Amino acid sequence: MDSPGSSALTRSQVARYAIGSLGTGGFATLPGLVLVYYLTDSLGVAALAAGAIVTAAKIWDVLIDPVIGGLSDRSYAQAGSRRRFMILGGIGLPVAFVLTFAVPGGLGPLASALWVLIAFMLAATCFSLFQVPYIALPAELTDSYRERTRLLSWRVVVLTIAILLFGAGGPELRGLFPDDPLRGYLVMALVAGIVLAVGMLVSASVAPQRPPLPVVAGMSIGAHYRAGIRVLRESQPFRALLVTFMLQGLATGLMLAGAQFVARWILKDEGAVTPLFASLIAPALLMAPVWKRIADRVGKERAFRLASLVFLLATLVLVAMTWLPGWWILAPVALAGAAYAGMQTLPMAMLPDVMAHDRSEHAGANRAGVFSGVWTAGETTGMALGATVLSIVLAATGYLESTAGVVIAQPPAAIAGIAVAFSVLPAALMALSLVTLARYRLRERDIAGSMA
Repeated sequence: MDSPGSSALTRSQVARYAIGSLGTGGFATLPGLVLVYYLTDSLGVAALAAGAIVTAAKIWDVLIDPVIGGLSDRSYAQAGSRRRFMILGGIGLPVAFVLTFAVPGGLGPLASALWVLIAFMLAATCFSLFQVPYIALPAELTDSYRERTRLLSWRVVVLTIAILLFGAGGPELRGLFPDDPLRGYLVMALVAGIVLAVGMLVSASVAPQRPPLPVVAGMSIGAHYRAGIRVLRESQPFRALLVTFMLQGLATGLMLAGAQFVARWILKDEGAVTPLFASLIAPALLMAPVWKRIADRVGKERAFRLASLVFLLATLVLVAMTWLPGWWILAPVALAGAAYAGMQTLPMAMLPDVMAHDRSEHAGANRAGVFSGVWTAGETTGMALGATVLSIVLAATGYLESTAGVVIAQPPAAIAGIAVAFSVLPAALMALSLVTLARYRLRERDIAGSMA
């Protein structure tokens, strides 16, 4: 049984925690990549309606995250572990994920849209049950500033592998059934669901167990939201880090949702989404340990700023695809991949520092679940708005939806809109995130002082 709060982490703890990113990374990647495209180009749902479905499910996710965070803290106090929430999410998410892509053939666009909405909302609920306590764990597994960076660096290695598996492998599985796209999506979802379950359930075993505390009174739903507002009000480092991460999540979510459209309409090959993801992930796998070493040398916040600047440079270069479409875009995408590893590792390693600092400022009170609930809500908001912004751009530029097997030609304005959504808008969001990151002022000496 793992003991909480020790400084040095075992290899088993690091490995079991990191493998949870097969679940979190897989669910964040595959729906973001193919769900809008599935709705518009296989089920005949209008672009705005497709975006509204994804957004509605994510809004629901945002609403329940603070409540799950508070309940997770209560479970930790009463049962001594957050494990049962993680197990429940690990069982429910794969089932709901398969249902999302199991729309029966012959349903009209409206019925299909309702089916996907209900199934995806259920999937979002199960995802939160796992994700919220999962994010709270690093602050409870170790009290070491640098061990958290090590833990989160390996998490990002697995995260990038998950993005490759789901982002490249998912469309490849779907493509095995060119004459029956709906069956292809269902097979893709079944295989993905198995991988989701394995990653999440194995990771649940790392949740530390300690003696339970005396039973505390339950909180109302309103009280959970007030607790979330309270941590936002009281922790300036948390506000700065969260807003930065949300803006960057919106930028990357916009690019993720647009990748399939870039492959189909700019590179003229639906299967091009696979090399797009390969060019993103290969450098990310190599760079995750490098960003850890950079952070150990210059500090997490400075390394995070550097990674953000590199990503900004990559998106600025991609602006040229508006006039010069072609396979050359794989090079700046690879540069973005190198930066993305740091953009994931470093803020997630900074978050448990914020939690530890808050605990020292509030007489040892553990509000890790509240922090992680608000964080997950913010992260979800950023990623969900990416699909929403893309759907608005598609609708505004005249994108034509279709059903499976129907070949159409897109107007030039729609193709230009896809290019802008993949480059100009993410670049602007990254520039804005650097402004908010400058307001994060928590340093290693502050963390060391709080633990003394």
